[in-house]
Amino acid sequence: MFIYRTLLHLLFSFCFLTACAAKPPETAPVSKDFRIVTVLDNLDFPWSLAFLPDGDVLITERNGNMLRYGKDGELHLVSGLPDIHPTGQGGLLDVILDPDFPTNRTIYFSFVAKDNGDYGTEVARAVLDHSSLKNLQVIFRAVPKTSSGIHFGSRLLFAPDGTLIISLGEKGRMREAQNTSNHLGSIIRINPDGSLPHDNPYINRNGYQPQLYTYGNRNVQGIALHPETGKIWFHEHGPKGGDELNILKSGANYGWPAITYGLDYSGAIISEKTALPGMEQPSAYWVPSIAPSGMTIYDGNAFPDWKGNIFIGALVQRHLRRVILQGEQIIDQEILLKDLKERIRDVRTGPDGYLYLLTDSRNGKLLRLEPLSTQ
Repeated sequence: MFIYRTLLHLLFSFCFLTACAAKPPETAPVSKDFRIVTVLDNLDFPWSLAFLPDGDVLITERNGNMLRYGKDGELHLVSGLPDIHPTGQGGLLDVILDPDFPTNRTIYFSFVAKDNGDYGTEVARAVLDHSSLKNLQVIFRAVPKTSSGIHFGSRLLFAPDGTLIISLGEKGRMREAQNTSNHLGSIIRINPDGSLPHDNPYINRNGYQPQLYTYGNRNVQGIALHPETGKIWFHEHGPKGGDELNILKSGANYGWPAITYGLDYSGAIISEKTALPGMEQPSAYWVPSIAPSGMTIYDGNAFPDWKGNIFIGALVQRHLRRVILQGEQIIDQEILLKDLKERIRDVRTGPDGYLYLLTDSRNGKLLRLEPLSTQ
């Protein structure tokens, strides 16, 4: 057993040096048909953005601020937020619009709350009245809260059936991702008012939180709906290597930490297994880690060759990752914006068909990719 573990450790070490485990292989950067426009700068670790129908943009900052950036160039601080407690990797996180926003003016956002000295992810909804929030309701609280300031997850998505999908990290307590009696290391599905969908996979099972949709997730910070197939794709951080890209499946166990393609940060082996019965295999994984955050599946008209491609921000490797699909198969990858040397926190397709990015720094930026043909 000692020899086996030693050989496995050497194999992982070799993969980190050569990226031999990145599936499928990535290509060299080739796209030169766009320019980068700085829309806004001097943002304080921005985390997410949402486009309003009138052309304005909502931006969250991890420090607890929500901003409304007007098409007229004016920047407004949104009031009426709940108590937010930034700590470590958490604070004010994702923000999305209700599918019926033009009618009900409702937004949803995730944030870190504090209770008796411990921190956890919560989700609220409220009515947006220009730059203030009204009728705020907290509709979900992840349990348990812990003292940890890492792995809050926190991406939000409305599924085609109108339910709300919430991603959660395991707060650095890796073994809890296989513990179905709590919310740590899972993806949650609820109705927009916080109630339970009647067809959740574990709704009436002993030992399972009824909001669970999946478990065995480490820290999901990107989720997107494919506009043509209706499939939901998501990615999650691995440890030292082993970032994953997956398709969301009801009731699935994604394996963390029982199976993984990564090592602990110390170099120690977390698991000798990369596959086990009853646990999902990723559509792609990355060794070494790219540290994925934010995600969109492009459906604009500005870049016809990018239709249906997945775009993922990379924090550690500081680039924009283009993942090319053929059906549900990943056939190629491309690294973009490497020369920017920016940690990319979020990626969104704008209503104008351009790609929008948030960079993760104390002088964070909102960037726009435009085709050169628009000059």
